[in-house]
Amino acid sequence: MTLETWSVYVATVLVLMCTPGPSQLLMLSNSIGNGFRRSLLTAAGDLSANLLQMLAAGLGVGALVLASGSVFAALQWAGVAYLLWLGVRTFRRAGTGGITRGAFASGRQLWWQGFVTSAANPKAILFFAALFPQFIDSELAFWPQFLLLSVTYLAMDAAFLALYGSSAALLAQRLTGVARRRLDRIAGLCLIGAALLLGSKTASRPV
Repeated sequence: MTLETWSVYVATVLVLMCTPGPSQLLMLSNSIGNGFRRSLLTAAGDLSANLLQMLAAGLGVGALVLASGSVFAALQWAGVAYLLWLGVRTFRRAGTGGITRGAFASGRQLWWQGFVTSAANPKAILFFAALFPQFIDSELAFWPQFLLLSVTYLAMDAAFLALYGSSAALLAQRLTGVARRRLDRIAGLCLIGAALLLGSKTASRPV
C-alpha cells in the first residue's frame, strides 16, 4: 500500500470520527457514571464489534448482511431500544442520586453496551462493507493491506474514545452535589441522544 493511499484513508477516518456518534456519546455517559478506567471496557466492546465488522467486510460477509434488509433492520432497532432504555434508566437514577452513590454497571454490562452500540451502527457497518474495500489494491496481497487498514482504524478509534472518556471523567471528578447530579442527568441524555442518533441513521437507510 502506498503512503498516499494510506494518508487518504486516515483522512477519511478522521472525517468519520470528527462528528460524535452513538459510540462516543455512550463513552461520555459511561465515563461520567462509572469513571474513565471502567469506561475503557465500553471502548473495548466498541473495538471488538469494529474488528468483527472489518473481518466481515474483508471476507465479503458484510455485503450479505446488508442484503438481508429485514434482519439487519431488526438488529439495528434492537440496539436503538437498548440504548433508549439505558438512557431513561440512567436519567431517572440520577434524579435520586443513584449514580453518585456508586451504583456502577458491571464490567460485562459496560463491554456489552459498547459492543451492541457499535454493532448496530449503520454508519460503521456501511463504512467497512462499502468504503473499506475501496482502499485495497487488487494488484497487491490482500491481507497485509487489510491488516494495516484495520490496525490504523482501531488505533484512531481507541484514541478518540479515550479522549472523550477522559474529558468527561475529569469533569465529573470536579463536580459534587447538585452540579454532579445534573452531570449525571446529562449522562442519561447522552444515552438517549445516542439512541435517537442511531435511530435516525437506521430510519434514513434505504431498504
